[in-house]
Parts: sequence; structure tokens; C-alpha cells
Amino acid sequence: MVNSREKGKRGERIVASVCRYHGYPARRGQQYCGLDGDGDVSGLPGFFVEVKFRQQLNLDDALTKATVEADGAIPIVVHKKDGEKLKVTMWFDPDFFDVVREYIAGRVE
Repeated sequence: MVNSREKGKRGERIVASVCRYHGYPARRGQQYCGLDGDGDVSGLPGFFVEVKFRQQLNLDDALTKATVEADGAIPIVVHKKDGEKLKVTMWFDPDFFDVVREYIAGRVE
């Protein structure tokens, strides 16, 4: 049985690795460097990343925690159950629409 602290660290490393694969200089956040203000994973510009690898998760609590700590960034929760793919949860209004606007603005020539 894996203890929850080690599972959390592993989850943060996995999320950071996926972000790096996609070209972002991500690393584990405050737990890694001891600085306040970082999410579980830093290096994804504009986002505050909370990572939860749990079978049972209160997404409302996790997203609220990320929101309180986000300091102007868009709070997201990257989460996963055993055997499942990574998922992202964020606030629909306004954060999702901020992302959509940025996506569309980047595609306009």
C-alpha cells in the first residue's frame, strides 16, 4: 500500500512531467522549493495547479483551496483515480471563458 504523501509527490512529478513534455518548464511547487505562492506544480503560466491523485476526492474543496491560494492565476485541479487518465477541473465562469478567449485570440490571424 502506497502512503498518501508519497502518492501525492508521485502525482505532482507526473503532472510536471506531462507539462514539460508539452514544452512548459514545470516542476513540483512549494513542497519542492519551500516558497509560498506556488501550487503543487509551477511553470504553467497563468495557472495555479493543485494536484490530487485519490480514489475519493472532494473536488469542491480542492478547487476552493486552489482558488484561495491562486493569487490572480486561474485555479485548476489536476486529478486522477487509479487506472484512469488525468483530468482537469476549473471554474466554468469566468475561468473557462478566459481560456477560450485566449485560445481564440491566438488562432486569429
